[in-house]
Amino acid sequence: MAFQQGLSGLNASSRNLDVIGHNIANANTVGMKASRAEFAEQYASSINASGGTNSGIGVAVNSVSQMFTQGNITVTGSDLDVAINGKGFYELSMPDGSMAYSRNGQFKLDRSGDIVSNLGGQLMGYPTDSEGNRLSFETQPLNLPTGGPIPARQTSSIEAEFNLDARAVIGPSAIPPTPISKYGTSVIAYDPQGLEIPVGLAFEKIGNNQWNVYTSVNGSDPAASTPFVLNFTTSGQLDPSSVIPPLTVSSPNDPSVTFPVTLDFNNVTQFGTAFAVTNLAQDGYRPGELTSLKINDSGIVTASYSNGQTRSAGQIALIDFTNTQGLSPTGGGNWQATFKSGEPVRGAPGEGNFGSLRAGALEDSNVDLTAELVNMMTAQRAYQANAQTIKTQDQVLSTLLNLR
Repeated sequence: MAFQQGLSGLNASSRNLDVIGHNIANANTVGMKASRAEFAEQYASSINASGGTNSGIGVAVNSVSQMFTQGNITVTGSDLDVAINGKGFYELSMPDGSMAYSRNGQFKLDRSGDIVSNLGGQLMGYPTDSEGNRLSFETQPLNLPTGGPIPARQTSSIEAEFNLDARAVIGPSAIPPTPISKYGTSVIAYDPQGLEIPVGLAFEKIGNNQWNVYTSVNGSDPAASTPFVLNFTTSGQLDPSSVIPPLTVSSPNDPSVTFPVTLDFNNVTQFGTAFAVTNLAQDGYRPGELTSLKINDSGIVTASYSNGQTRSAGQIALIDFTNTQGLSPTGGGNWQATFKSGEPVRGAPGEGNFGSLRAGALEDSNVDLTAELVNMMTAQRAYQANAQTIKTQDQVLSTLLNLR
């Protein structure tokens, strides 16, 4: 009887329409992967049946597979929107403690400083130092210190790069004597609490290829300090035998709090050109509040602070599987690992077979609306054809019952 075949065809076509409708409904869902219904014919089993003699008993939906092809990437401009260009999934630690995997890069920063998905999953990544160097291959939730300012850093060194004019006359012998303030510069250092400490440097030529260096701290008179001497070679480079003592700096909040600051003058020269400072830097800073985040193509999350400092907060991890078709969709753009998918393989963006990241962008759904609409019309016709087989079988039965 053809009722069984027609009924199975109706069920399969209805399931196919469900899959197509799901694809069309999610055409604008970020990171969504289209599905397709895969059919298999069915035959009745019989003992000693030879090939080709059994009548088929219909069709069944053998599997609903997802198509993990790359979706288009759309630029959004949001700092925490991230698209994967290539293979890989984000790893998320869900609120119930389970692990999920996603291609949806719409992330947010919660009040605890965690980078989370719209469903509350914490984005997992690798810990790094402040320069972005990976410290471990064990993933952990990416977190930023949003609860308070980053602490201040005490200045430990001052690096200077400048040229002293070789044409300058010897200061004490000049008429009138050259004031020590003629050649000088200043920089702001910081104490352990981040308070500013003005540091001044003044230079006086005292002989051929010799200069006195006077220092000033917190506005003191440089002339009252004990100078040290810079010696230069005949080629204008700093003589390595020059002894540069550390500078003792006191806190403006408590003058009894002092600490040494190393002076790096290795790039100081003495040439026959005007005095000029080309670089003057120190390694301290005041406290700072988080102002913005940036994510580069390698997944390094960099936080910028109000004191001008930037720090790496970790590196986004990417996950891949031996069999992505074995992943189980759980909704919300997430999948879970199963026995069929295999164990997750961790890596970093841009390494090996893993794709790179595009910050300020999102991966669109890979649903082809035109193809889905054509598929929908085909599925509709298949449904009608199966219904017609049932109608025809009913007419055959009716003819038989009406025989006299």
